[in-house]
Amino acid sequence: MDNASPLIVTKDTLISDILREYGDIAEVMEAFGVKRAGGLAVRKVLGRMLTVERAAKVHRVPLEEFLPMVQRAVGQSPSVGEER
Repeated sequence: MDNASPLIVTKDTLISDILREYGDIAEVMEAFGVKRAGGLAVRKVLGRMLTVERAAKVHRVPLEEFLPMVQRAVGQSPSVGEER
């Protein structure tokens, strides 16, 4: 692992960046009730165009619920990087 700062997940973070930094988090997200969108390869392609905010809309989960789910899935405190 390099010395770069860890990716802080916000509403503007691309899903592809999360997958690159943290790997496939689909199983963790399913535990929170978010259905898996295809295989990992499909999620990587779609993730290049989707931010966390847009993914929340796609999954019909309010952003204020979805962002903390994603943050917990990657081991971050839900308040880290929160934009108000």
